[in-house]
Amino acid sequence: MSQAAERYALALFEIAGKHDASVEVEQDLREVQKAFEQNPELLELLSSPKLEANEKKNIISNLFGQGNVYVLNTLQILSERKRLDEVSGIVDEYVRLDNAAKGIEDAIVYSVSPLTEEERANISSVFAKKIGKQSLRIENVIDPSLIGGLRLQIGNRIFDSSISSKLERLQRQLIG
Repeated sequence: MSQAAERYALALFEIAGKHDASVEVEQDLREVQKAFEQNPELLELLSSPKLEANEKKNIISNLFGQGNVYVLNTLQILSERKRLDEVSGIVDEYVRLDNAAKGIEDAIVYSVSPLTEEERANISSVFAKKIGKQSLRIENVIDPSLIGGLRLQIGNRIFDSSISSKLERLQRQLIG
């Protein structure tokens, strides 16, 4: 991630915090990031030297004008400064700053079937304490190869209580 992305994210984070809009800004940033990831030609179009600056502003306003004004303004500034390629890094850094301020950590939970809200809450409270956070924002990924149990990834840490991993350990013990 570039220093520019970090600076833009910090500025946006501070503005959103002052105006009590951090949740809305984060949601809109995730949508913007998704739009750029799913439509790479959009970034190509907005980066084209053939388009004039006011045409780029109009496209950005038409696409993202319904969102948060701070996100829209940031996109306009990035367009003017030819930095729209920094959007993904800005979103990642903004989410990191917001999570740190709220004591939240993102986690991916792999399970055989979808987690219930109660299961999500239990996993969040148990593992958040283990890593010194207030709570976890859980993304649930269905993985039938686990056979049963869970695999939890928080940052670069993995907690694995899946049946498939227990079977693999047992197999290694029996063979070794």
